[in-house]
Amino acid sequence: MKIFIALCFYLSFFLYTAAQQKPQYTQYVLNNYLLNPALSGVENYTDVKLGYRQQWAGLADAPKTAFVSAHWALGSEYLWSNALSFDEKGNDPRSRSYQQYYTASPAHHGVGFSAVNDKAGQLTTTAFNLSYAYHLILNDKLNMSVGIAGGFTRIGIDANRLLLENPNDPSLGNAIESQFKPDVSAGIWLYGSRFFSGISVQQLRPQQLSFSDDGNYNQGKQVPHFFLTGGYKLYVSEDMHLIPSVMVKAVQGVPLSVDANLKLGLKDKVWIGAGYRNQDAVTVMAGVNVSSLINVTYAYDFTTSGLNQVSTGSHEIVLGFLLNNVYKVICPRNMW
Repeated sequence: MKIFIALCFYLSFFLYTAAQQKPQYTQYVLNNYLLNPALSGVENYTDVKLGYRQQWAGLADAPKTAFVSAHWALGSEYLWSNALSFDEKGNDPRSRSYQQYYTASPAHHGVGFSAVNDKAGQLTTTAFNLSYAYHLILNDKLNMSVGIAGGFTRIGIDANRLLLENPNDPSLGNAIESQFKPDVSAGIWLYGSRFFSGISVQQLRPQQLSFSDDGNYNQGKQVPHFFLTGGYKLYVSEDMHLIPSVMVKAVQGVPLSVDANLKLGLKDKVWIGAGYRNQDAVTVMAGVNVSSLINVTYAYDFTTSGLNQVSTGSHEIVLGFLLNNVYKVICPRNMW
């Protein structure tokens, strides 16, 4: 019976987490902080995000992810803008003329935190991390930041939902229903007025997982996830721009994942976008910067893998808050 328990668990665990131990985010370009701690304090306000993702809607026990994140710059140095960097009225359309006045952010420290809950079938993973970053000035228009994050991950299995021949079998008592593992990530971020790029690694320290107190079933493990991200802003007209971006994710034993997106923005008030994730989905996105306090974004994934026979697609919605936004900017300065 122990073998049956293990099989039930490992089927649900490895079929999902071997390919994706960390949650998928279609809107990575809007919240790279979830992937790279070097973005801590990249803006001169407190950037708060609340998000929810329903993966593969229509499929029973499909992954569901909820998260909250916040990061901000430390000290009074966050007041780095000047009369040329921001419109006094808070209307900051990032017009073409903005580029000639762009100045690099002053050297500063940034901190933040994130909490992510991911549930797939009988498996629930909850991660909490604190982050720190230092932002360097490379030249008048270019910054580089280096960041690190640390915390813990709780991995739990709902043993009551395992399918057993005998639900009262005493061998169920050998199953470990939850465990805590340390979590460490690190990253580098390079950014200017028209581009951003970065590299990061999550689950930097591999962790062995065991779901049996006798140690017989300990073949599971957490492995590092590597992310390479980049984007560039191209102007279509004075107040309209295109941002092509790409994210490459590498995980040991899993085919390379590539996300390619194209986002069209109008005065940084509203935007639409589309993308492609190899062997997985075609995506569409849209968002509106409601005010200098709130923005809302939504993404839908059209599943292109074999799961499209049982899934109607994936939904992702994110609500953002720009707290302590002294200059009342509508759009982020460095993450568009």
